Amino acid sequence: MLSIALAGKPNAGKSTFYTAATMAEVDVANYPFTTIDANRGVSYVRTSCPCLERDERCNSDDCRDGKRYVPVELIDVAGLVPGAHEGKGLGNQFLDELTNADVIVNVVDASGGTNEKGEPVDVGSHDPIDDVDFIETEMDMWLAGIVDRNWEGIERASRSPDFDLDDELAEMLSGFGASPTDIATILRDLSYPSDPIQWDDEHREALATAVRERTKPIVVAANKIDLAPAENVERLLKLDKPVIATTAEGELALRRAADADLIAYDPGDETLEISGGVNDAQREALDGLAETMDDWDGTGVQAALDYAVYDLLDHLTAYPVEDASKWSDGSGNVLPDAFLLPTGSTPVDLAYEVHSDIGDGYLHAVDAKSAREISDSYELEEGDVIKIVSTA
Repeated sequence: MLSIALAGKPNAGKSTFYTAATMAEVDVANYPFTTIDANRGVSYVRTSCPCLERDERCNSDDCRDGKRYVPVELIDVAGLVPGAHEGKGLGNQFLDELTNADVIVNVVDASGGTNEKGEPVDVGSHDPIDDVDFIETEMDMWLAGIVDRNWEGIERASRSPDFDLDDELAEMLSGFGASPTDIATILRDLSYPSDPIQWDDEHREALATAVRERTKPIVVAANKIDLAPAENVERLLKLDKPVIATTAEGELALRRAADADLIAYDPGDETLEISGGVNDAQREALDGLAETMDDWDGTGVQAALDYAVYDLLDHLTAYPVEDASKWSDGSGNVLPDAFLLPTGSTPVDLAYEVHSDIGDGYLHAVDAKSAREISDSYELEEGDVIKIVSTA
């Protein structure tokens, strides 16, 4: 399962974002380090279900009238403060948690109502732009420190006649999620001495930054848009990096109102519809949320998760079935499963994703939409429905 980490300074709204996206109860408070140990739960990314191409909707619990929700792991990492890579605020412990993630959502307090340490201040008195880059900087410096501490081993290995820098770096950085292919690609774009003994701090820091950018892409969630001055949000959205305007508090309120049958709302909807009896205070709050959603195209929580997976990680959704004509499994459940795979994946990759035995016994695959057999090298597309024929 893909893993998304929520990072940011304390009190930016990470735990509220996590609760809204998972509906799991966690401690939420306006003081630093409310979260100490990382919270882990299941959230979802949203896409269009292939059942929209049929006369009837599928019966999957993860499909809501054609809105398909595909599970991902969500990690709520405790707040980071400047100097985290030096251990400030238990920073090394928190940075370690980020190594387990495939992609990161940097939750920023767009209202400017918390200072660089995450302490409450008057709204608008802190510049949220300052909070965007520091997470990247802390990760870069932390990883550069790891590279520096292990560089002596690289230097020793370089004396061997069969020394290969790519292999040595891939082994050293495998725990950070860097594959041999990642290292080879990164080194092609860097300028560095051929002899590791001649590398200096700038070379190692450049390597660390490149590894972080490739293995831990980041989308910024400009949070608290319901409180933020509009100019703050607009400045964040104009940055030369992916930024999504969000209100985690708003999303959580909508999720709870929907569970209470007060509104018709699915995560990722850009509008809400009051469907139950609400009192005057509830109606006023919902009307205010509706205005915020109209201004910023929804609450942004689902959009941030979707962007992280489908855009930054460049993944697609594929649906394996046993019956190609009914798009169902052996029990008649229509489109029961959905898998996230990197763009460029093939039916063989999908087979292994379903189960290693099915991958080992793979014979061929059928595109259920066209009822035609497809080649083993066919590159899957978003929403493909695939029947895998296997000896398993």
